[in-house]
Amino acid sequence: MAFQFSTAVRNASLDAIETTIGASPTLELRSGAAPANPAAADTGTLLASMALPADFMAAASAGAKALLGTWQDAAADAAGTVGHFRIKQGATCHIQGSVTISGGGGDLTLDNNVLAVGQQVTITAFTITAGGA
Repeated sequence: MAFQFSTAVRNASLDAIETTIGASPTLELRSGAAPANPAAADTGTLLASMALPADFMAAASAGAKALLGTWQDAAADAAGTVGHFRIKQGATCHIQGSVTISGGGGDLTLDNNVLAVGQQVTITAFTITAGGA
Protein backbone atom coordinates (compact mmCIF):
# COMPACT_ATOMS: atom_id res chain seq x y z
CA MET A 1 0.00 0.00 0.00
CA ALA A 2 1.27 3.48 -0.83
CA PHE A 3 1.52 6.13 1.85
CA GLN A 4 -1.43 8.44 2.20
CA PHE A 5 -1.31 11.81 3.97
CA SER A 6 -3.94 14.12 5.36
CA THR A 7 -4.58 17.38 3.55
CA ALA A 8 -2.97 19.21 6.48
CA VAL A 9 0.28 17.23 6.09
CA ARG A 10 0.30 17.70 2.31
CA ASN A 11 -0.28 21.46 2.68
CA ALA A 12 2.47 21.78 5.29
CA SER A 13 4.91 19.92 3.04
CA LEU A 14 4.13 22.23 0.14
CA ASP A 15 4.43 25.39 2.25
CA ALA A 16 7.84 24.16 3.43
CA ILE A 17 9.07 24.26 -0.19
CA GLU A 18 8.60 28.03 -0.41
CA THR A 19 10.04 28.55 3.08
CA THR A 20 13.13 26.52 2.19
CA ILE A 21 13.73 28.36 -1.09
CA GLY A 22 13.34 31.76 0.59
CA ALA A 23 11.95 35.09 -0.52
CA SER A 24 12.37 36.53 -4.02
CA PRO A 25 14.05 33.66 -5.87
CA THR A 26 14.94 33.85 -9.55
CA LEU A 27 13.12 31.97 -12.29
CA GLU A 28 15.25 31.07 -15.30
CA LEU A 29 13.79 29.97 -18.63
CA ARG A 30 16.30 27.93 -20.63
CA SER A 31 16.46 26.18 -23.99
CA GLY A 32 16.77 22.42 -24.37
CA ALA A 33 16.29 19.58 -21.93
CA ALA A 34 16.59 20.06 -18.19
CA PRO A 35 19.67 18.74 -16.39
CA ALA A 36 19.45 15.32 -14.72
CA ASN A 37 18.50 16.92 -11.38
CA PRO A 38 18.49 20.33 -9.64
CA ALA A 39 22.05 19.80 -8.33
CA ALA A 40 23.45 19.40 -11.86
CA ALA A 41 24.95 22.33 -13.77
CA ASP A 42 22.73 24.54 -15.91
CA THR A 43 22.08 23.38 -19.47
CA GLY A 44 20.85 25.21 -22.54
CA THR A 45 20.86 28.92 -23.22
CA LEU A 46 19.43 31.33 -20.66
CA LEU A 47 16.55 32.89 -22.61
CA ALA A 48 14.83 34.87 -19.84
CA SER A 49 15.32 35.47 -16.14
CA MET A 50 12.97 37.09 -13.66
CA ALA A 51 12.99 37.92 -9.98
CA LEU A 52 9.89 36.40 -8.43
CA PRO A 53 7.87 38.25 -5.78
CA ALA A 54 9.05 37.98 -2.16
CA ASP A 55 5.98 35.82 -1.45
CA PHE A 56 5.94 33.95 -4.75
CA MET A 57 3.45 31.18 -4.03
CA ALA A 58 -0.01 31.15 -2.45
CA ALA A 59 -0.58 29.23 0.77
CA ALA A 60 -1.15 25.55 0.04
CA SER A 61 -4.76 24.48 -0.09
CA ALA A 62 -6.31 21.07 -0.80
CA GLY A 63 -2.82 19.64 -1.36
CA ALA A 64 -1.78 22.14 -4.05
CA LYS A 65 0.26 25.35 -4.13
CA ALA A 66 0.07 27.85 -7.01
CA LEU A 67 2.00 30.92 -8.13
CA LEU A 68 1.21 34.21 -6.41
CA GLY A 69 1.66 37.67 -7.85
CA THR A 70 3.06 38.52 -11.25
CA TRP A 71 5.78 36.32 -12.69
CA GLN A 72 7.10 38.38 -15.61
CA ASP A 73 10.27 39.41 -17.41
CA ALA A 74 9.99 42.73 -19.23
CA ALA A 75 12.52 41.71 -21.87
CA ALA A 76 13.84 38.26 -22.84
CA ASP A 77 17.64 38.03 -22.88
CA ALA A 78 18.00 35.75 -25.91
CA ALA A 79 15.97 34.26 -28.75
CA GLY A 80 14.97 30.61 -28.75
CA THR A 81 12.45 28.00 -27.71
CA VAL A 82 12.03 27.51 -23.96
CA GLY A 83 12.59 23.87 -22.99
CA HIS A 84 12.78 23.96 -19.19
CA PHE A 85 12.78 26.22 -16.16
CA ARG A 86 14.84 26.45 -12.98
CA ILE A 87 13.90 28.27 -9.77
CA LYS A 88 17.03 29.37 -7.90
CA GLN A 89 18.03 31.17 -4.77
CA GLY A 90 21.47 32.53 -5.56
CA ALA A 91 23.38 29.82 -7.43
CA THR A 92 21.35 26.96 -5.90
CA CYS A 93 18.62 25.43 -8.04
CA HIS A 94 15.70 24.22 -5.93
CA ILE A 95 13.07 23.34 -8.56
CA GLN A 96 13.25 22.53 -12.25
CA GLY A 97 10.76 21.23 -14.77
CA SER A 98 9.19 21.39 -18.19
CA VAL A 99 7.65 24.44 -19.86
CA THR A 100 4.74 24.67 -22.28
CA ILE A 101 2.12 27.09 -23.49
CA SER A 102 -1.46 26.76 -22.24
CA GLY A 103 -2.86 23.27 -22.70
CA GLY A 104 0.56 21.73 -23.30
CA GLY A 105 0.79 19.82 -20.02
CA GLY A 106 4.11 21.26 -18.80
CA ASP A 107 5.06 21.89 -15.20
CA LEU A 108 5.08 25.65 -15.87
CA THR A 109 2.93 27.48 -18.42
CA LEU A 110 3.91 30.68 -20.16
CA ASP A 111 2.26 32.94 -22.72
CA ASN A 112 4.69 32.11 -25.54
CA ASN A 113 7.49 29.53 -25.50
CA VAL A 114 9.27 30.85 -28.61
CA LEU A 115 11.05 34.00 -27.48
CA ALA A 116 12.58 36.93 -29.30
CA VAL A 117 15.20 39.20 -27.73
CA GLY A 118 13.44 41.96 -25.79
CA GLN A 119 10.05 40.23 -25.79
CA GLN A 120 7.97 40.42 -22.59
CA VAL A 121 7.54 36.99 -20.98
CA THR A 122 4.65 36.17 -18.62
CA ILE A 123 4.16 32.98 -16.64
CA THR A 124 0.47 32.11 -16.69
CA ALA A 125 0.37 28.99 -14.48
CA PHE A 126 2.55 27.11 -12.03
CA THR A 127 1.16 24.67 -9.45
CA ILE A 128 2.81 22.06 -7.28
CA THR A 129 0.55 19.23 -6.14
CA ALA A 130 1.55 16.97 -3.27
CA GLY A 131 1.29 13.24 -3.72
CA GLY A 132 -0.14 10.84 -1.19
CA ALA A 133 -3.79 11.88 -1.39
